[in-house]
Amino acid sequence: MSSAPTPSDSGLPDGWLEANRSNWDGRVPVHVASDFYDLDAFRAGKEVLRDFEVAEVGEVTGRSLLHLQCHFGQDTLAWARRGAKRVVGLDFSEPAVEAARELAADLGMGPDRAAFVAADVYDAREAVPDPVYDIVYTGTGALSWLPDIRRWAETAASLVAPGGFLYLAEFHPITDVLDDETGSHVVHDYFSREPWIEDETDTYADLDAELVHTRSVEWQHPIGDVVSALCATGLRLEFLHEHDTSLFPRFDNFVTAGDGYYRFPAERPKIPLMYSLKATRPL
Repeated sequence: MSSAPTPSDSGLPDGWLEANRSNWDGRVPVHVASDFYDLDAFRAGKEVLRDFEVAEVGEVTGRSLLHLQCHFGQDTLAWARRGAKRVVGLDFSEPAVEAARELAADLGMGPDRAAFVAADVYDAREAVPDPVYDIVYTGTGALSWLPDIRRWAETAASLVAPGGFLYLAEFHPITDVLDDETGSHVVHDYFSREPWIEDETDTYADLDAELVHTRSVEWQHPIGDVVSALCATGLRLEFLHEHDTSLFPRFDNFVTAGDGYYRFPAERPKIPLMYSLKATRPL
């Protein structure tokens, strides 16, 4: 993470949205071809949803599900395979949405079962085909790309049907304050509201990748801000869980037991690496 540039009059770095969209457009072909996502195995039936997500979301059969910031739709389509009657994925990257539509076609799912739309998440209410959904699902690296967490919460909550819920699984912001090598020292401010500017050629799915559009802008959102923003919309918080596992080798000393998760070595004291929450809209 590098220091932020002088912000524009809006308080945001100039060109931040265009930079992020170009960065993610460039990641799409790399991710689609990567072993990290392993689309051949997914097409053959491999489960890609995390076990804690499946347990916490519960039965989805016969329910509608909206996936905000869905990338190329792998997780979205996984929920359809678990029985959701209709899934809709939204992402701001046109190439990602096109890849999602192609993947859905590979699985024999037409737009009536799995639809994908290209739009900014803040414009989701106008962009998605239905006014509300039984489940609004999001996370795993989504929130850090958004500068305004209150606006996100208002938008996401407005799409939850009465009796439905929002489910979020996200990387724990405490990991962003630690040193990048071993995660042993606090080196960043947990409560910082300043944008973080990255200039990296690789991506988490392929550390040898050579992206063309390397600049990206992210923001840190403490858990208290996320929960407070959601509660302010009228949603009722059902639970907030913290997990000591991650989905990628965030720190150099992470180990894996072959179960798809990464952790600190056993001799290290545990800290939360991810969190998940469920917030419902009363009938």
